[in-house]
Amino acid sequence: MSNSGSQVDVGGTAHHPGTGGGNVSGGSGSGGGGSRGSGSGGAPGSGTGGEASADEECPDIGCRGGYSVVLYPDVTIDDLASFVPARPTLGGEPAGFGVVGMPTNLVATASTHSLTGPLLGWDVSVRFRPVGFVFDYGDGATVRTTTGGTTWAALGLPQFSPTATSHVYRERGTYTVRLTLQYAADVDFGSGWRPVSGYVNAPAPPYTLEVLDVRTALVERTCTENPGGPGC
Repeated sequence: MSNSGSQVDVGGTAHHPGTGGGNVSGGSGSGGGGSRGSGSGGAPGSGTGGEASADEECPDIGCRGGYSVVLYPDVTIDDLASFVPARPTLGGEPAGFGVVGMPTNLVATASTHSLTGPLLGWDVSVRFRPVGFVFDYGDGATVRTTTGGTTWAALGLPQFSPTATSHVYRERGTYTVRLTLQYAADVDFGSGWRPVSGYVNAPAPPYTLEVLDVRTALVERTCTENPGGPGC
C-alpha cells in the first residue's frame, strides 16, 4: 500500500478456503474516494480463485455456508421396545395378610434410572421415570396413583390407617395384588434429554395376601395363661 497524498494504491493476495487463492489488486482513485478494486480472483463460484464451488467440500469453519445441521430422528414409545426398564417391587403391611373392613397398606418401590444402547442407528441413553402406579387389588377394584406408597412407620401413622395406596377388603379370602408401573421415557442423543410421548409399562411380581376376620372377646385370662381359652 502506498499513499502519495492524492492517491492510494492497494495491492494484496486473497486466499479463499478450498481454492488456491487469487490475486486481487486494488484500483486507484484520486482524493478520498477512489474507485473500487478489481482483480483476477475470478467470479464467485468459478473455482478459479473465488469462493468454493458447490461440488467442493467446504470445512465447517472458515467457509461461508460451510456448516452442518444434525437432525435426530423422532422417537416413539414403540421404538424403545429393546430397552427394558427395571421391574418395581410390591409388598404390603401387615406382611402377607389383611383384616376385613380395615385398610391394608400396599407399598410399591421404583426409581429413576437410565440405560444405554443403539436406537435407530444412534448410540443413545434412555431415561425411565416412574410416574404412574396402577394397582389391581384382586377383588375387582383398581386405582392409579402417582406414588408407590409409604409404610405406616415412615408416615408416622398407627397400623391400619388409610394411606394413598391402601385398600379395604370387604370379604375374607386370598387375594393376589398386581401392580403395573408406568414409566415416562426420555432419550439423549448427546445433546440433552428429549421426552418421548407415552408410557413404558413394567409389571411388578404379584403379591398375595390372606384377608381374615378379626373378632374380639373378653376373657378372664390371656392365651399365654390359658392356651385352651376362647379364641386361643
